[in-house]
Amino acid sequence: MVTGTEPAQAPPPARRPELDAIRMLVVIELVFFHSALVFATDDDFYVKNAETTEAVLIIAGFGVVWAMPLLFLISGLGAWHSLQRRGAGGFAAERLLRLGVPLVFATLALNPLPQWLRLRSADAGYHASYLGFLPRFYDVRLEPAEFPFLVQGEHFETGHLWFVVLLLTFSLMLAPFHRWLPRERVRRVGDRVAEAALRRRGAVFLPALAFAAICAFARMEEDYAGWHRWSYLLFFVAGFALAADDRFRTVMRRDAGTAAWLGVLLFAASGPGFALADEPFTETTALATASRALFGAAGWCLVIAIPGLLDRRRPGKSRTAPTPTPTKRGRLYGYLATAVLPLYVLHQPIVVAVAYFVTGWSAPILVEYAVLVVIALVLTLTSYELLVRRTRVTRFLFGMRS
Repeated sequence: MVTGTEPAQAPPPARRPELDAIRMLVVIELVFFHSALVFATDDDFYVKNAETTEAVLIIAGFGVVWAMPLLFLISGLGAWHSLQRRGAGGFAAERLLRLGVPLVFATLALNPLPQWLRLRSADAGYHASYLGFLPRFYDVRLEPAEFPFLVQGEHFETGHLWFVVLLLTFSLMLAPFHRWLPRERVRRVGDRVAEAALRRRGAVFLPALAFAAICAFARMEEDYAGWHRWSYLLFFVAGFALAADDRFRTVMRRDAGTAAWLGVLLFAASGPGFALADEPFTETTALATASRALFGAAGWCLVIAIPGLLDRRRPGKSRTAPTPTPTKRGRLYGYLATAVLPLYVLHQPIVVAVAYFVTGWSAPILVEYAVLVVIALVLTLTSYELLVRRTRVTRFLFGMRS
């Protein structure tokens, strides 16, 4: 029986395997990215190599401009479908279980390790044990001004789990908003926007102006992969809106090539400003401001381009097509889809732990980097396979369905 407060459950849409592949690509790329920060000259990573290079941040910048924004956009796409099936209350409860539980568990159980290794790496005279360090990590205070990162401390941090903090916050903000939304009016507005985007080439690029403005004037935050934390809310909402009408998917496929070229050109144009400014993320000079604007616009273009280029749906194929018979490829996509969050949670403590030992070697940067990436990647995948997915308790703690 359907009540008036919750919508009837809609049939699940056909799974888009390219989105699962993108999410996995981003998470695997983060192992390469965070390993590279060990050798970056201008980054305050937990463990630093004695020999560093400025080339790391130049190369890594191209991943920063699209990777995390794309995760938020894909999360917004999934949120739309989840809300249709579960309703606002069910969606909020599901998000608290799938995101809130691993956030609390990993923050308390895994995140102290990188901070402890930071102290040991920076000071050869620091000999406090890991257990002795834990009370210092858990010494916290509330900072409402840092919302949604309300819990702060000298050594406490959510670390790389800032993505989970923001995604959970956005999801819990969306649930009541969706319940109270005047849906018929929104549907009519969305219908007009989708029709205009379909008929007028280039309309899909207009949101780039909003991202350019946020990066230029709200500035950028190094702790959140370069983007301002509230920029990610716009990517999340954009994904939610794009999922509401299948015509947007057609538009993304059609304009993906143009978006890719435009994104690359805008990113390249932003490079000189980031290289020349003393504090490019926060300076108010014309050069730094313009560079941040170009970066923000490039991010939107690339986030539109990548799913569009990888979307291989045949014209006329139903979005609610019957589930095909499982194949090896289908099982692989299913494995990747369920592994994304646990691998994200696991990867950074493992990278830092391996880096703590690798950086003591007398070897060229490329050799140390290659060894670090290989060992960290193998340990991350092995930890997931052997320590996470095998028991119901660990699956629950890492946000996986039983």
